[in-house]
Amino acid sequence: MISQVPSRDDELNHVVTDLLQRDPTGERFANVFRETFDQLYDGQRTGRYKWDQLFKTEKTHYGTLIEINLQREFVFDDGDDLDYKIAGVDVDCKYSFRDGGWMLPPESWGELILVATASDELSTWSVGVVRVTEANRRASVNRDGKSSLSPAGRLAVTWLFRNAEFAPNVLLQLDDESIGAIFARRTGQSRLDELFRQAEGRRIHRNTIATVAKQQDYMKRVRSNGGSRSNLKPEGYLIPSGDYRAHREVAASFGVAIPAPGEVVSFRVVPSTREDPIAVEMEGGFWRRAAPHEKVFVPAPELPKTKVDDATSGEGAS
Repeated sequence: MISQVPSRDDELNHVVTDLLQRDPTGERFANVFRETFDQLYDGQRTGRYKWDQLFKTEKTHYGTLIEINLQREFVFDDGDDLDYKIAGVDVDCKYSFRDGGWMLPPESWGELILVATASDELSTWSVGVVRVTEANRRASVNRDGKSSLSPAGRLAVTWLFRNAEFAPNVLLQLDDESIGAIFARRTGQSRLDELFRQAEGRRIHRNTIATVAKQQDYMKRVRSNGGSRSNLKPEGYLIPSGDYRAHREVAASFGVAIPAPGEVVSFRVVPSTREDPIAVEMEGGFWRRAAPHEKVFVPAPELPKTKVDDATSGEGAS
């Protein structure tokens, strides 16, 4: 949350207050950063999933997309001279992949700037507001007449959220061997099955599923009746979805990462007994999470039935 509140800049205080009223937890900002990375990767068509796979021109376009997507999400009015009008105040929006690297055109000098940065590898993002005063910017300019924040200016940023987390890109968390095993599969369904094996216990976002499957009906490939849930059931896998409360409760009961809406998590289970303190009751039996490399010989139980009205991001009933 806020690291500091300037005592005299009323306009800055009004902007900060307005933004935090719109998004007190940062969830909406986080979703914009996650979706913008995935929009640029366009993984469903290209199979790309990391920053280094982008062309240079695409990387420079990320900042423009962030400005557009933030305005769409929060419905900011257009500014008179700058990007937005927030709490009645003109505010410019600047994104930099390098923390502190925001480039400031002359029209922003003396004005308020919404500064942003994010890292998909670290799954972190930051958003703050600062006034570009003479004391807060460097005296030198580049060929385009743009300046940047001075060390004092970077310290003057009022951070709404600093190094907050957004939904992880699980493909960046896997080693090369695991990535190779996934993308060596020839069909979208078999790649998804392998993704759930290699990323066991990790939150997997729907955009990652789209990237691996490279099919229009990618979420259908997760479900039972021919999807990964039924394909991996003989191997002891449960694949609960964050779109359903009952599924999130299953993940929590087994002590694995709880998927958020739009995510799933996969993990293996084996039969246990009532006396086992970590056992979970499902389908009239008792189960525990399988240990790494433990052999599984019994199919996993069925996940609880869900209702369409419990869905929060469009997977539908499973």
